[in-house]
Amino acid sequence: MKGRIIILLAGLSIANQAFAQNSADGAQPQTVRAAVLRVDAPHLPPISRLDAAPEDLGFAGARLAIEDNDTTGRFMGQDFEAVEVTATPETAAAEMDKLLAEGFPFIVTLADDAETLALADQVGDRALVLNARARGDNLRGADCRINVIHTAPSYAMLADALAQFLMWKKWSNWFLIAGSHPEDVALADAYRRAAVKFGAKIVEERTYEDTGGSRRSDSGHVQVQQQMPVFTQRAASHDVVIAADENGVFADWLPYATWDPRPVTGSSGLVPRSWAPSLEAWGATQFQNRFEKLAGRPIREEDYQTWVALRMIGEAATRTQSTDPAKLKEFMLSDNFEVAGFKGQKLTMRDWDHQLRQPILLTTGSVTASVSPQDQYLHQTSALDTLGFDRPETECKF
Repeated sequence: MKGRIIILLAGLSIANQAFAQNSADGAQPQTVRAAVLRVDAPHLPPISRLDAAPEDLGFAGARLAIEDNDTTGRFMGQDFEAVEVTATPETAAAEMDKLLAEGFPFIVTLADDAETLALADQVGDRALVLNARARGDNLRGADCRINVIHTAPSYAMLADALAQFLMWKKWSNWFLIAGSHPEDVALADAYRRAAVKFGAKIVEERTYEDTGGSRRSDSGHVQVQQQMPVFTQRAASHDVVIAADENGVFADWLPYATWDPRPVTGSSGLVPRSWAPSLEAWGATQFQNRFEKLAGRPIREEDYQTWVALRMIGEAATRTQSTDPAKLKEFMLSDNFEVAGFKGQKLTMRDWDHQLRQPILLTTGSVTASVSPQDQYLHQTSALDTLGFDRPETECKF
């Protein structure tokens, strides 16, 4: 009987071989456990109710990833689960302690830059953190942590993706408008860096100060809307406006309201994103349909970034034919790792800062106008490394 099984295995895939062997052995599925910790900080409501965050933000992506992992996992004798936890900045540390006490080896976090760094330091070597929200370049640079993988793209990756497209369009003179919050400043810094990197010129910069107030009253968003024409008046001659507004204070009011008739990009207009519901190429339509059937809504970036994080774990388990967390982590960080992301090419890991390489979509909301890296930007290793901090530029020292 053993000889017969060996003959049959020769023509089967890795998954089917494992299934046949597990069936023959009568083995019980081995479980790969993960957790998704979402830290919800207080914030103003979005300008449009259409942009209100759904209650299952991020978690819906996790549920789809578990379904996808189990599709292959059941042939491998593997079972996947992801516990969903919500917290506030005040309770995040306590919730993380609970997860660590329960022995979760993989924890996906949806938190801001400061909270992500604090949670990573709290975890230490007890688990692998997969950052699915925080974009700060410092988290991949001077404040990088060896126990963190980033599936969320960095500010530098987003800025470089937009810069490549603008330079291809020969829109090299930029009018940069940044908000006053720390995240806005960090994003503006990324655009300044991108301008130097790709040969653009920032002809003028202005800061829009957030003075507070309700977005849905005459003293709130209506006031901001009315300010935009005057605020952008008498700017130096420019080809395009770039908005750095991570908090959604003013950018959505810029299109069709600027003093000069110029395209708006950045945080509004043409926006660089890790994912957009408008993408239909490379099998994305099928992926979108599956998500929408499961969640009853279009997918968002946090959902996609969480999905990728858990799919990385599933892919590592399939390729190594193991559920040992140490082996899975080692493989995810190796040169042999790759995962399909429905973006036209395999996604891989940068060993110098643990950032997941990935194309960046440039979307208007209704359509995906382009995908970066642009074809004319070449690289000796991977064109994806033209987005963000390349190996010689990194400040990360694990």
